[in-house]
Order: sequence, then structure tokens, then C-alpha cells
Amino acid sequence: MKSLEYSAYGQAPEIAERDVPHAATSEVLVKVSGAALNPLDVKIHAGYMTDFFPVEFPHVPGTDISGTIEALGDGVSGWKVGDAIIARLDPSKGGAFAEYAVVSADQLVRAPTSMPLAESAGLVTVGGTAWQVMFEAHSVAPGQRVLVHGAAGPVGAFATQLAVQAGASVFATASAEDADYVRGLGATKVIDYRNERFEDELSDMDLVIDTVGGEVEERSLKVLKQGGALIATPMPPDADRAREAGVEAKFVFHMSDATKLGHVAERADHGVTVRTDSLVALDDGANAFARQGRGEVKGKIIFVPRG
Repeated sequence: MKSLEYSAYGQAPEIAERDVPHAATSEVLVKVSGAALNPLDVKIHAGYMTDFFPVEFPHVPGTDISGTIEALGDGVSGWKVGDAIIARLDPSKGGAFAEYAVVSADQLVRAPTSMPLAESAGLVTVGGTAWQVMFEAHSVAPGQRVLVHGAAGPVGAFATQLAVQAGASVFATASAEDADYVRGLGATKVIDYRNERFEDELSDMDLVIDTVGGEVEERSLKVLKQGGALIATPMPPDADRAREAGVEAKFVFHMSDATKLGHVAERADHGVTVRTDSLVALDDGANAFARQGRGEVKGKIIFVPRG
């Protein structure tokens, strides 16, 4: 099979030929339809995550896949060859950016039917992270006022839609060029972060979701009501600063499990979408990693192994 791999941190990913892997006990072999590129893949590739996700070389990167079951290992029940699935692989093991991948059966989720199978790979980490923010780190409720920073980005956009479906009033920061897109997700008000200061426009927020980081965190504390919550995804927020402001502060780093991903697939079949930047071949891997690293993408880059 064809795979995308690299043999050293920072080395440009290249196409390689490998044997099709074998599904062991409690595993399935998946014929990959789509594999989403995430910022985490780029950070692992650059060598920034060695303390958390060390890899063995040569390494086939990628965690988020969609596809169809090609073969069942011993002990697998409830699934059959041909079933359409989405799943997340272990970041240290990788393996998504290839024509076939082996997945533990307990990580399989039936793919949503509301979108092309290849593109549903884009739901996996994005949707799982947004779900953790909205329903695990916090419990968003009807009537709450929610501010989403970076609402045009994949996690921000998914969180915006989840909050709207939950009955919250959603406010958002985004660029002017993305304002119509974010309003289309259901945001009540979109603030152009380049030309407006959100703290001059908003107050009395129950929840702020920060997918941006940096000085946005400190400014966000000014718009939260007493007892409100700040949830950050780029880095842990300053708990002492939040405590002084009378609010709660939490950090969310995506932790994958099939139950959570099942909720995400269900939400996709009820209208929650993820924006696709482009569908690319594995041969375009080096360019895709470079674009993701430069922050040039709008939505998810999806590798389509068979074009």
C-alpha cells in the first residue's frame, strides 16, 4: 500500500510503499477514505511533542480517519466488512495517512450519513474537542451567553454550532472575511478581531471559549460575569488570574473515546458541519504539512489516499 511517512523530525513527509497491515485480535483493518490533517500532526512532525507523543521512525503520521472495514480480527463483534466508520488513532502510533490502517474495534464509530465519507474524517478531533468544551468541561444550557474566540476555525466553528443547538446565545470573534460564514453557523454577533475590541462590545458572558490564546485570555476575563467560566484549548489558562476575577478557568486537551465521537457523529447527522479546506492526495503531503504549519488553511485538509 501507499503511505506518507518521515524518518526524522522536521523531514518533509514522502510517499513510501508498505505492506498492508494485519488486523490482530480486537482490531479491524480499515480501507481509508479520508484522513484529516490536524495542528497536532504538524507539532509532532516538528518534534515539539516528544515528551507527550514520542514516535518511532519511519513514522506514518495521522490520527483522524474515515473509511470502510476491510477485514475483522479475532474477537470483533458488532461490525462487518463494508461498514462505514470514523475513528481516532493513537497520536504516537499514527498510521492514518495511508491507504489502509488498523484500528482497535473499541474506537470505531459509525460514520454519519449526512456528509461524504472522506470529509467525515474532519469531524474526529475537531468535534471531539468541541464536545469536551461544551458538555464535559462545561455544561452549556439554554439562555446562556457564550463567546467563542476563533469561531471560523474548525474547533471554534463546531463549538459555535453545538452552543446554538443547545439554545445558547452565541457571540464570536473572527476576521471580517469570515463574518458571514460565522453568522451562518448561528452566531448572534460577530466581532472583527482585527478592528474591534470584543471587551468594548460584550459583557455578562456565562462562558468564553478561547481557541486563540495569548493576550485574548486576560481580556476575556473582563467580559465574564461572576461565576462564569473560561475554557481554553491552546494552553492552560492562568488559574490565579481567573480566581481573582471571580471566574473558573479550565484547559481542554482532546482525549479520544468512542462514546464522545459517537455524539459528534450524531450531531453531524443533525446539521452540525465542519468546513473542508481541500481534498488532497498523499503525494501532496509535504505541501499540506507546510500549509497547515503556516496557518494558511480554512477548515480541514483531508488526505484522500486513492484520489
